Amino acid sequence: MPLANNALVLVTDGRKTLYFRNEGDINQIDLRTEAHDEREALENKDLRTDAPGTVQQSAGYGHSTYEETDFKQLEEDRWAHSAAEEVNRRALANDFDALAIIAPPKTLGELRKKLHKEAEKRVVCEIPKEMTGRPIPDIEALIVGHTAPEAPAAV
Repeated sequence: MPLANNALVLVTDGRKTLYFRNEGDINQIDLRTEAHDEREALENKDLRTDAPGTVQQSAGYGHSTYEETDFKQLEEDRWAHSAAEEVNRRALANDFDALAIIAPPKTLGELRKKLHKEAEKRVVCEIPKEMTGRPIPDIEALIVGHTAPEAPAAV
């Protein structure tokens, strides 16, 4: 389905979120930056406060260590959830009729979990790809490639 005029485009990756508005029409996409948000990339060592816990084995020798939490992934998931909350707020305010989402597969999965039914109904395109560092013409070309109307089947 082609991307309609005034459609909202969300491009996010867990550290950076971009919102675009399609000022063009279904024949010519013209994305304009509406808002953006970015956070400093943190490493696990910057996020963690303590060593992983251990548990005493009832049989055998030594201690077993709990698997260490990936705090970086948790922070990226929180970032995706906040992007979903913003999309939900806009959907409930009827700010857009169509929504295209471009995000890496893990981030896209986290977004899907948190989208409100009103926002879900407006999704016309989901692209599992990292594009936050790419220029707008690359994003437009990617959307055109995924939303182009299908050619009629040859008989």
